[in-house]
Amino acid sequence: MKPIKKQLKTIWWRGKSIGAMYYYGNPSKKLKVVGVTGTNGKTTIATLLYKITTALGYKTGLISTVENIIVDKAYPSIHTTPDSVTLTKLFHEMLEKGCEYVFMEVSSHALDQNRVWGVNFVGGIFTNLTHDHLDYHKTFENYFAAKKKFFQMLPPRAFALTNADNEYGLKMLDGIKTNKFSYGFKPVDNPTDVGRLEGSRRPTSGNLFQGEIKKLDFNGLELLFNDILIKSKLLGKFNAYNLLAVWSACSLLGFDMQKVNKILENIEPPRGRFEHFTSTSGVLVVVDYAHTPDALEKILLAIHEIKPEKGRIISVFGCGGDRDPIKRKIMGSIGATLSDIAIFTSDNPRSEDPDKIIEQMKEGLTSEELKKVKTIPNRHEAIKEAVKIAVRGDIVLCAGKGHEDYQEIKGVKHHFDDVEEFKQLFNY
Repeated sequence: MKPIKKQLKTIWWRGKSIGAMYYYGNPSKKLKVVGVTGTNGKTTIATLLYKITTALGYKTGLISTVENIIVDKAYPSIHTTPDSVTLTKLFHEMLEKGCEYVFMEVSSHALDQNRVWGVNFVGGIFTNLTHDHLDYHKTFENYFAAKKKFFQMLPPRAFALTNADNEYGLKMLDGIKTNKFSYGFKPVDNPTDVGRLEGSRRPTSGNLFQGEIKKLDFNGLELLFNDILIKSKLLGKFNAYNLLAVWSACSLLGFDMQKVNKILENIEPPRGRFEHFTSTSGVLVVVDYAHTPDALEKILLAIHEIKPEKGRIISVFGCGGDRDPIKRKIMGSIGATLSDIAIFTSDNPRSEDPDKIIEQMKEGLTSEELKKVKTIPNRHEAIKEAVKIAVRGDIVLCAGKGHEDYQEIKGVKHHFDDVEEFKQLFNY
């Protein structure tokens, strides 16, 4: 887009925001709004914060990819972050219902389009930055700049909480004028620091929330957060990061941390985020929204961590049509490498030919990797095949759609729910 055209669009978007704020009386100024941005983990963190705050007795709002909630009433979500008019209206309705806190996902599209311009955030959380949305942003630098924009717009009294273990985490804090905090599991530059999560050391960051994984298995996680023991039903190292971000944010918001720790012991993940059940035949089924290379890799590694010694990993996934095609080859390689059997299928093909998307997923695979790959474009048939070949001790991962209850093909949305499909086929 040419600079002048971009400037005109910015003026137009900001004009819509100003108009909406004027009409509804700028409701975000009377709310405590915390935004969560990053490639992966936004939904889980925002939803867990909503659940914790609600359990603490506060009236709370949630704006997420899965749903928007005003106190206890849920509404369908069309976009991760609504347009500025819809967003301001949501804030207005939340305020009318007595909400004090709002937790919301802030997407890179929304930041680039100034949808959250003028929102009075009391805090911002950065999860991670990995390959995604380059069909829109064109370059990774543009993608980073969109995320950075969120922290640049935070008011001085707000907190900025970033994942110090992600290579872009501390860069998010460079040059911003707000209260800076970080969280992470990797060892810091302290020779006396031992027993932390394996990985390369990173510079010590001021106001650090430090985590350590004590136990990780199919029963959940046992973690140390600033040397305080935390137990959770959530699974996988990636959820350890989500939990540390949530715990750190609760501390920064001044909540009663003894109560928060107790709530965390029983809290459930959002729908479609490592959602799982075990069939009567002893097969563990995991359904997850993982639709980026990094998310797919993390979920498969998490499954390796809890897999029985003789069990196999059977993955079922595809790549969305009319979206960033560069990641297809990468995701195909990750699935083939980290699965015993990888079934390549359709995600939301939209206007594209599913067979062509699958061929792009297979590009660059070795002959040995191709032996592990089955290609079944019809998602129902792909899931049916996974159920057919799975035996006791196996883990079946169905990735890409998570909470979505539809499949978009040639401009038409058809009802399709991964969890529903598996439960029907397993007679669960």
